[in-house]
Formats: sequence, structure tokens, C-alpha cells
Amino acid sequence: MAKITTDYITLQQFLKLENIASSGGEAKILVSQLDITVNGEKENRRGRKLYPGDEVIVSKKKYRVEK
Repeated sequence: MAKITTDYITLQQFLKLENIASSGGEAKILVSQLDITVNGEKENRRGRKLYPGDEVIVSKKKYRVEK
């Protein structure tokens, strides 16, 4: 569960927050390589905005964005 203090975060920020990626450059590569879905839709944009309540699945592991 990723807790955020803003209205939204980007997928790239989310990957860093959850320690899936250690840097923005690594997040960019991972978004193109990993199987990522947001609310059931395949996602490959690292700038995708994530809001509280969104469900993110990265390589079959589920996460939820919380405020």
C-alpha cells in the first residue's frame, strides 16, 4: 500500500516509492519491460497519474494507492 500526501502521483514516482525502481531512469526502463496494470488496464506510460484508491499490479503483485 503506497501512502501519498498529494492529490496524485505518477507511475514512475509510485515505482520508486514502492522500491520497485531505485531511480527515474530505472523506472522508465521497468515500465516498458514489466507487466503493469492500473485498475485492470495495461499501462506503459510512466507519467500515468495515480489517485487514492487506484489498484496497481506489477508482475502479478497487487498494490493500492492510499491517501
